[in-house]
Amino acid sequence: MTDTRKLTLFHSPNTRSTGALILLEELGAPYELHVLNMKAGEQRQPAYLALNPMGKVPAIKHGDAFITEQVAISLYLADLFPQAKLAPPIGDPMRGPYLRWLVYYAACFEPAVVDRALKREPAPPRMSPYGDFDTMLSTLVGQLGKGPYILGEQFSAADVLWGTALAWMTAFKLVPEMPVVTAYVDRMNARPAAVRVRAKDTELAASQAA
Repeated sequence: MTDTRKLTLFHSPNTRSTGALILLEELGAPYELHVLNMKAGEQRQPAYLALNPMGKVPAIKHGDAFITEQVAISLYLADLFPQAKLAPPIGDPMRGPYLRWLVYYAACFEPAVVDRALKREPAPPRMSPYGDFDTMLSTLVGQLGKGPYILGEQFSAADVLWGTALAWMTAFKLVPEMPVVTAYVDRMNARPAAVRVRAKDTELAASQAA
């Protein structure tokens, strides 16, 4: 049965929500954009805070459901459009690794990168969600070296998340530009959906600046 509920992405150009927009394009999903001008502080206005008290993007509204957080959005959207085959289904041997690498992004990678960027001492290993930065990064790099995608030969929604994140992190020198990382980012950036979204974000950013 076709899901006819309206799907809206709350988006601001050149932010974390760019990854969610790329994913929608990869899925071939019907969606509407609700564009927020973050430089003008629209994400902190009462109308949006009533929906998302954190005042962040991305967020999606699907019918009566409202979903925030990049990983949750990736999981929700990829499962919502199974015909695109961007999420291994329950029972597939790759479902576990797929979930692992999506959660690894939020639970290990981002906390480690933020600590390193702010020059903060990480918590003691027994309390740190990621252990130590070097082990966290070498684990990721080792996985990327196993194939063109995070799951080896299978492209998935996890690659959309990691591709956009690593593009930003390497551009801002928060993650070293190692050959395996650079090659992965180049592959993800070259995908037609990513090219389309970068063009769209350029237009949106220009209109907001005008």
